[in-house]
Amino acid sequence: MSDVDLDDALDAPETSSAPVFALRSQYIKDLSFESPRAPASLFTTREAPNVEVTVNLAAQRLEAQAVELAFHINVRAIADKNTLFLVDLVYAGILEIRNIADEALEEAIFVRGAQQLFPFARRVVADLTRDSGFPPVMLETMDFDAMYAAQKNRSVH
Repeated sequence: MSDVDLDDALDAPETSSAPVFALRSQYIKDLSFESPRAPASLFTTREAPNVEVTVNLAAQRLEAQAVELAFHINVRAIADKNTLFLVDLVYAGILEIRNIADEALEEAIFVRGAQQLFPFARRVVADLTRDSGFPPVMLETMDFDAMYAAQKNRSVH
């Protein structure tokens, strides 16, 4: 982690040189849902499904003061050795970033940006699975600080 206090840097009063970090827009970039055994899978499943979830984050600079942060979320539910459903979601947001030190920028995007965007991506997954006839998949709360620190430790070693 850097010596820059991220919360102090981002919560400073707004002036022309004050740091700005804001979620300006959010959207579904890509979405796929498959229920290969429907409708049978909706009423013949005898066991609670095993739900596998993977979450990846990616960021790309769009312009000098804007970054797109994207969650790629995959959910697969399996029961009776059969796939009940598959969700493939890319949920993204545009972050406005101004006057943030280079050494604090990556952490701001992958921690604070992820914290702001994740609840909306989580809701999309829950609504989609519920609206498809299955119990809603409620993604667990994620500790983006710990994930970022672990990633930094892996890249150093």
